[in-house]
Amino acid sequence: MTGRPEALRGRRVLVIEDEYLIAQVLVDLLEEAGAQVIGPIGGVDEALTFVADTSHHFDGAVIDLNLHGRKSYPVADALAARSIKFVFATGYGADAVDGPYRCYPRCEKPFNQTTLVGLLGELLS
Repeated sequence: MTGRPEALRGRRVLVIEDEYLIAQVLVDLLEEAGAQVIGPIGGVDEALTFVADTSHHFDGAVIDLNLHGRKSYPVADALAARSIKFVFATGYGADAVDGPYRCYPRCEKPFNQTTLVGLLGELLS
């Protein structure tokens, strides 16, 4: 529990994560914080198609840095082009993020609910 159990109340958050169990944990954490979760989506191409469709409305996203062996930077670029805030999720340290993408917030796995919800809450407020 975060201490702010509904910090994301009313926010629609897209989850882009290729590992099923991690995606389920992430969905549970976000829903417990009050978010309406969209997804999860598990691959770069699927995520790009989803984000490109402007009929999909969501407030922010959590993106795994590595999706089936591919970096998710094209997805980050597509979200940024739509002015949608996001957090990278990674099991790697800060050095795993390429230079131009280090300006975006990052949350390390395993997820700390307080940290993740806090980051998203700040981004989406």
